[in-house]
Order: sequence, then C-alpha cells, then structure tokens
Amino acid sequence: MKIRWKRWLWVLIAVSALTVVASPSLAEGTKDSKGIVAVVNGDEIIRADFNREMAEVQRQLLRMGKPKSTLNLSEIKKEVLESLINKQLLYQESKKKDITISDAELNKQMQQVKERFPDENTFKEILKKEDLALDDLRSQIKRDLMLQRFIDTQFVENITVSDQEAKAFYEGNLNRFKKPEQIQASHILIKVDPGAKEADKAKARAKLEDIRKKLKEGGDFATLAGESSECPSKARGGDLGYFGRGQMVKPFEDAAFSLKKGEVSDIVETGFGYHLIKVADKKPETVIAYNDIKEKLNQYLKQQKLRNKIGQYINKLKETAKITRFSKEISD
Repeated sequence: MKIRWKRWLWVLIAVSALTVVASPSLAEGTKDSKGIVAVVNGDEIIRADFNREMAEVQRQLLRMGKPKSTLNLSEIKKEVLESLINKQLLYQESKKKDITISDAELNKQMQQVKERFPDENTFKEILKKEDLALDDLRSQIKRDLMLQRFIDTQFVENITVSDQEAKAFYEGNLNRFKKPEQIQASHILIKVDPGAKEADKAKARAKLEDIRKKLKEGGDFATLAGESSECPSKARGGDLGYFGRGQMVKPFEDAAFSLKKGEVSDIVETGFGYHLIKVADKKPETVIAYNDIKEKLNQYLKQQKLRNKIGQYINKLKETAKITRFSKEISD
C-alpha cells in the first residue's frame, strides 16, 4: 500500500526540524536579494512563493485550532523557508532521476484543482488574488507531481513494516492506545446568568426543583427534558451522547462521572445555569485491541520511516549543496 500525501509541505516541514539550523558550510545572504528568499544550487526561491506557503501554513494551523496570538511567526517563517529549500533539493534530484509527468497527467490534475471551485470565474479570481498566473500554477502542480513520484519511487515503495515491528511498538506504547472512560448522559437545563440577581437565580432553581419533584413521582426524564430544558439537546430528550473527562465544564463533569448508571443527580450549578443530569450508560477505560488498530498503526510507522529516510537524504544532499538564505527577506 502506498502512502499518498495531499501536500508535501507538511512532510518537509517535519523534516526541516532536523535541518533548520544551517551548518557552517551554508552561507547566509546579506546582499539585497530583490525578492529572493534563498538560492539552492543556483535555483532561486522567490518571496511570492514563500508568502503563499506561509499563508497556507497559517491557514492550516488556524484550522487545527491554533489561535493566531499563540503562533510563533518567526519560527514558522524559518520552517517554511527550510521546507521550500528541502522541496527544491528534492525537485533537483527528481530531475536528475529523469522523473517525468505527461501532459495527460498534468491536465487531469489541473482539472481536479479547477473542480474545487464553483465556476471558472471564481477560479480565476482566486488566482488573481494569489497573484498567480495560470502557467505558474501549472508549473507548480507539475513540480509537486514530480516530487510525489520521486518520493514514491525512491522511498515509499521500499518502506515496509513487519507485523513484529508493529506489535513491538504497540506493546511498548500501550498508553497511546487507551480509550478513556466515557459516559452517556442527558440533562435538563434551566438557564441563568452567573451575574443574575439572587431573585432570578432562586426562580430558576425553583423551576428545576419542580421538575425534579416530577421525576421523583415517576416522570420520564426525556419527556420532561423535551418540555422544559433550555438546551438544544431538548430535541433529543436532553441526550448529550457519549463524552469523556475534560469535555464538559468541571462542575457538570464531576457530578456526571460520580453517578451510577440510571441515576439522576441533585441540582448542579454551572456557568450556564442549573442542571439535572441522568447517566444512561458508562464505558470503562479500555485499551484498543492490536487487531483493531493494526492497519492504522502500520501506516503510522510507515510515515515515521518515510520522514526519517527523507530527513537523512536531505541532510546528505545539504552536505554538498550550495545554499544561500536571505533571512532579511523573511523577517518582515
């Protein structure tokens, strides 16, 4: 099975952690580079390409939930520059190995890119916004396809992970394969603002006390939640599904996890208001069986081997490569 990557940048950024500190043989540029961020064996890497990769990395990090204020832009810039250098080195090697991409393959990939947009005009508007000519996009896609084929043929096809290796990793890292304790719970919420007047709080609590009384008299929890709860979960009879520790606010979590299956809590106060909680099911902490995780584990270990092999290969290339980085160009 081949490992396919949608974007090589992430592989190469991971590798750049091994190489981000330049060795003494790699010069640091000080002259005015006129929009050039690095030169790799005579091939220039321009500022426009760096800016596009930088913007993409930031978008990826934000989609992963990393707040912009927490991003170390200086370090990210260094890693992005190093990833572009790594890509350039590998691209140069792909040309030496006579890796080729046919027009049919390139056209097919171009069409797939266009199909990500609602129409041709939107596609052209995005290119204009990115300051990217259609020919430049074709050239970039061709380079990426060459890189993918080069890495597939030179590395991926030679990577194997034996069952013994996978099993040894599994047994030595059982903590990674634990499924934490989970519960399935429902609740009835009567909202009240934390800063509300005491009279309003008492009114909300009294309303929930009345619901609690109905439960003790044999009322159905789901029915009462549907009638009275002020949480969107009321549409499901108050059902919140399964959740583990750390997913709910602390007072709610503490109360819910202390309940036995089928038990209803006393009134619980949180920043949202007052709750009654009922636990429908409890799943204890378990360890995922090896056979259930074997395929994913095999792919994970292949990716680790791929990262290491590419890192070693790039480090070897850098021993003889002539690389000049124009640090001033990425410090703005």
